[in-house]
Amino acid sequence: MLKKLFNFGKKKEEKQEEVKEAEVVTNEDEQPQTSNEENNTKEDLKQEINIESNEVEVTYEEKVIETESTEEKKEEVTTKEENETLHEEIAVEEMDITKELDILDTIEAINEDKIEEEIYEKEELEIVEEPKEKKVNLFDRLKQGLTKAKQGITDRIDDVLKSYTKVDEELLEELEEILITADVGVNTTMDIIDSLRDKIKSKGITNPLDVREELKSVVEEILTNENSTLDLETSPTIILMVGVNGVGKTTTIGKLANRYKREGKKVLLAAGDTFRAAAIEQLEVWAGRSNVDIIKHQEGADPGAVIFDAIKAAKARNVDLLICDTAGRLHNKTNLMNELGKVFKIVDREFPEAKREVLLVVDATTGQNAVSQAKTFKEVADITGIVLTKLDGTAKGGVVLAVKSEVDVPVKLIGVGESVEDLQDFDAKAFSDALFGK
Repeated sequence: MLKKLFNFGKKKEEKQEEVKEAEVVTNEDEQPQTSNEENNTKEDLKQEINIESNEVEVTYEEKVIETESTEEKKEEVTTKEENETLHEEIAVEEMDITKELDILDTIEAINEDKIEEEIYEKEELEIVEEPKEKKVNLFDRLKQGLTKAKQGITDRIDDVLKSYTKVDEELLEELEEILITADVGVNTTMDIIDSLRDKIKSKGITNPLDVREELKSVVEEILTNENSTLDLETSPTIILMVGVNGVGKTTTIGKLANRYKREGKKVLLAAGDTFRAAAIEQLEVWAGRSNVDIIKHQEGADPGAVIFDAIKAAKARNVDLLICDTAGRLHNKTNLMNELGKVFKIVDREFPEAKREVLLVVDATTGQNAVSQAKTFKEVADITGIVLTKLDGTAKGGVVLAVKSEVDVPVKLIGVGESVEDLQDFDAKAFSDALFGK
């Protein structure tokens, strides 16, 4: 086929036939030797044949190369067309994916809107129901916190009442003993028994079990006070926390800051307890938890200077509530108590427009010692309320009655646990209900 295509095989055959014919003629003439001219002619013919063969071979190679180049170009064109087709398909797929993503984004946005609406509706429902749930939870916490006090007072009273078949002086004497041992105090106990005796006579009570309800009403009457609520509606208000070391003063400040911050008030703390080690750091931790500002000096600084700077900051920042920690003082040390008096003079001079609350923090587990502290602090400071902490840790909860009756200062806050919610406003009726197990 190639011979036919390039026409080189035919020429070569013709040249070979001419050479053969020349040889035949030579043989016919029977010439013994070939002349030089004939030899030259043969050589020339061979050279021409070789040259033509080389030319034909070169032409063949060029044709082959051209053919391969043409095939490569065809392959390149085909590949290019396939690539273009592939790019077009990819572009179409990308457009489809983009459309699908847009659809998914739209669906997700719709779902998010629905979820937000559901959350908003749920929050509205929770806000509406919150007061009811909060009230129940607080009472449950109070009841749980007074478990030891209940066991030390009312459970023992119930045992005595069940052991009697009639109401007489012997029964009243046993009740008197229980109240005294529960740290109610002698004077307060005598007042309670006298009131109970009058009620029994006036109502003609003969069943010992009915005495329980009358005793509860007497306790509630003693604890009830019109000024027992901590009222911080007026702005600005300053709270000065006083008390000896270890009663829970700094912790109470932190819990109050947390509560009123959540209620939307702008709260500022003053680290005035500069004498106790780590008192400033402890208050800083509470300030961080509640996200409120704090004014502090270095340990050992003058407490009065800290309160002075805190008052200036409260005015500049328009705070609603300034809560000041003060150095813990032994109530039997006159010079230390006089230092506390300087702090009150600074407040009188620099912050007269603010409503003032002076809260004495006492530890319920110290019993009658808490009453002694309250009496001594009242002589130096105009105490407006008492915070009774650690009620959950004592079986002698009668100290509440003793402090209220003997010091004549309302109990405004009680601590019945370690959490923030366990620092509660004192409610005489709720306290009586929890103590007597309603």
